[in-house]
Amino acid sequence: MEKQQFVGELAPGDIINSVFLVASAQQNQARNGPYWRVEFRDSTGKIEGKIWSPLSQQFPDLKAGAFAELQGRVVVYRERNEIAVDNMRLLSEEESRALSLCDFLVSSSQDSDAMLEELEALCRKNFTHKPWSKFYKSVLRDEEIQQKLRISPAAKAMHHAYAGGLLEHTLGVCRLAMAYADLYPHLDRQVLLAGALCHDLGKIWELSSGLLVEYTSEGRLLGHMSIALERLEPFLRKSGLEPELAEHLKHLVLSHHGTREFGSPCLPATAEAMALHYADNMDAKMNQIHGALEVVPQGESGWSGYISGLDRALFRAVPSPEGDPARVKSSKKLQERQCSLLLKE
Repeated sequence: MEKQQFVGELAPGDIINSVFLVASAQQNQARNGPYWRVEFRDSTGKIEGKIWSPLSQQFPDLKAGAFAELQGRVVVYRERNEIAVDNMRLLSEEESRALSLCDFLVSSSQDSDAMLEELEALCRKNFTHKPWSKFYKSVLRDEEIQQKLRISPAAKAMHHAYAGGLLEHTLGVCRLAMAYADLYPHLDRQVLLAGALCHDLGKIWELSSGLLVEYTSEGRLLGHMSIALERLEPFLRKSGLEPELAEHLKHLVLSHHGTREFGSPCLPATAEAMALHYADNMDAKMNQIHGALEVVPQGESGWSGYISGLDRALFRAVPSPEGDPARVKSSKKLQERQCSLLLKE
């Protein structure tokens, strides 16, 4: 095998001779026999591939989690790159153990320590009511929660579906929530921040982490909203939080998906619940859009392929010129200094 090729570097016409993780596999029937529709993955992304008959018949059972060495070529199908597989073999357990798993584990591009520090800084700054302060500290500094939060994905496929994605998404929603509170002063910024912090916390028990993301039995039976309320109850009791504030927080967690058809057992019924729903939706959508447009080279315009989660293709527009470099540099330094001061509070 030649040097490892990465999904993020593949272009139409490229010849493939490399190892990928089988993220999912589905067998279908074509005129000339059964074929496999496979999602191959590495640390830089995922790409679909098709294994046609008669090669497909060499794999009566193809399971997610296997490593496959394959030869083929990159083709374009329905505006998306995919691999036409000419030959493939599954690696043995010994060969799989010899691989560097970092080449196949998709993770957040942001440092988990830095994200946790910023999250703590936001909480220190905005939680002025002592029970709220006691609550956030007990949650964020709980050993199990902190450990899982560093590595947990925010979803199986839709958005932030990678190690550390839940922490990245939680921080993003908290940032947006505080921006909303600045813009709309009538919002209760403390309960809104608590909701942003906790809205998806149940996902650390709902989803597995590692090379493959799957729903746990607890996740399938209860869902992340119910899990969050159950796990947060001891922290709420010990915080001394007023019952009406605890009830409001629970409403934010239960209603943050916005509609019943998207899994919320109740609709947002307070200003803070509505703000949280839109902050959550915005951060998720921006992550999906960013991932979709990564296939279009920076600085150029062009279309992505069809994105099923957004029900459309996306266009990367020509960017505006950068302006005076000195001003950009100065602004960046100011942002870095402000961030440093915030983290020291």
